[in-house]
Amino acid sequence: MRATAEQCFAVVTDFAHYPEWAPDIKAVTIEEQDGQGRAARVTFRAAAFGRSTTVTLQYDYAGAPNRVSWVQAGGDITSRYDGSYEFEDLDDGETEVTYNLEVDFRVPIPGFVKRRAESRIVGTALRELKAKIEGGVRGTTTAS
Repeated sequence: MRATAEQCFAVVTDFAHYPEWAPDIKAVTIEEQDGQGRAARVTFRAAAFGRSTTVTLQYDYAGAPNRVSWVQAGGDITSRYDGSYEFEDLDDGETEVTYNLEVDFRVPIPGFVKRRAESRIVGTALRELKAKIEGGVRGTTTAS
């Protein structure tokens, strides 16, 4: 992405603004903050599988600003929604973004359906993140 790791990190951790650029996210509630004022526990209401769903995630900033990770603290259709974003600054003013995600559902789902869901979530999130970052930071980064 055409931005620094710090810029990518800032967008990814600005949870309150997700509904403005991530179409599947309908509402965000920051439940707790850490000692530095960062969102530590966040509840998302999203459109998924043709219905509204909620998931609460607990965030870990130990690798900031090059990594943010989370584990599910609660959810209605998932029993696990754990993942991370990793940001690696490249020499050309761009950042390589890696999104890791592991999802388990409360009801048994065939493996291929689960993998397809994970792939869709990751692909959509990265496309939306790229559009937000590159649309929001043009003119402030070095062209590649």
